[in-house]
Amino acid sequence: VQLQAFGGGLVQAGGSLRLSCAASGRPFNNYHTGWFRQAPGKVREFVAAISRNSRNTYYADSVKGRFTISRDNAKNAVYLQMNSLEPEDTAVYYCAADRSYYNHYPDVLGEYDYWGQGTQVTVSS
Repeated sequence: VQLQAFGGGLVQAGGSLRLSCAASGRPFNNYHTGWFRQAPGKVREFVAAISRNSRNTYYADSVKGRFTISRDNAKNAVYLQMNSLEPEDTAVYYCAADRSYYNHYPDVLGEYDYWGQGTQVTVSS
């Protein structure tokens, strides 16, 4: 499956952005999906994940209550609604897909088999 993330941009602190990840190739409902981010000089970190059927969602503590992950398998897309953005949210955001049947470790980078190219999110103070 090929993934392409878009929707990033420059926003002021307290603002909102909605990231989208478009998938092509195999049926999207075969994959658990997640969002990760990487700030300059830092390791890539988990943000949120959603199971294949949307039954389960997972969030990093730093984004709980502010970010919402969702997906639309009919459109082969996954979304990340980001509200109350903070300067600390500035990073390149990546979407990823996990082809395993059970998504045992949705917050682990190595669990994911496919990655999009990333989209830049910059939050100004």
